[in-house]
Amino acid sequence: MELTKQINELDFALLQSFSTKLDRSWGTLFLNADQPDYYDANHAYLNSQPEHPEKVIDEVLAFYRSYSITPRFYLGDVDLLTSFIVQLKDKGFQYEEIPQPIQLWNNKITTLSIPEHVTVEKVNSTNYKEASWVECQIKEFGGKAVREKAFETEFKDSRYTHYLLKINGNPSSTACLFVHNKQGRIESVATIEEFRGQGLIGFVLQQIQTEAREMKLEHLWVHPINEQVEKVYNRYGFATIHTLQSGHAFLDGKSIKEIRD
Repeated sequence: MELTKQINELDFALLQSFSTKLDRSWGTLFLNADQPDYYDANHAYLNSQPEHPEKVIDEVLAFYRSYSITPRFYLGDVDLLTSFIVQLKDKGFQYEEIPQPIQLWNNKITTLSIPEHVTVEKVNSTNYKEASWVECQIKEFGGKAVREKAFETEFKDSRYTHYLLKINGNPSSTACLFVHNKQGRIESVATIEEFRGQGLIGFVLQQIQTEAREMKLEHLWVHPINEQVEKVYNRYGFATIHTLQSGHAFLDGKSIKEIRD
């Protein structure tokens, strides 16, 4: 139960680093009007059946439409929300369910020998543009339309530390560490297509694990986007302790699965 509380607290802290959290009696609204296409920054969240579901749906529709943002819901504990999901579909929402593995580091630092042609750097003002360029190439992140502004916001936030891996001086991979109350979460792990399949992420994870140890973090978490990525992290000391079944309801645009695929 304590771990679940830590997961949720860290998740909300992460969301609030790039969006405004507005509490409601039935759940929460997240808003970033400057990035209307950023799903994580603009959605309603709830994890229990609301007392007046139609009023909730109408409120969310009116709220996001007032900002010309596509109304969407992120749903937790979907097994408790079956009737609400039916009502969302009746209102014209498309719906998908997404398994969300939660992985926890075993506190053993990966031991890899980094080749001479590979470097892992912290992102600073000197290499900022290179790191931003890498993340803007990643369609799973939403591409330049989402990541350019999001990366700028994160870089200005002291809770984030970004990393850039280069091969022969060429920017190839990125990742970041978000820290809140001695809890760390690895985010935005990516490699541009031409360098994938070489195990480069292991070098970045090794660096993050080393710094997590130095920072004396209580836990280091990662939320892989699919089973394939989950297996990759498992090789570097991250064990799946729970899989959340979450829901995404949206009026139009692409599903999360379409973006990730």
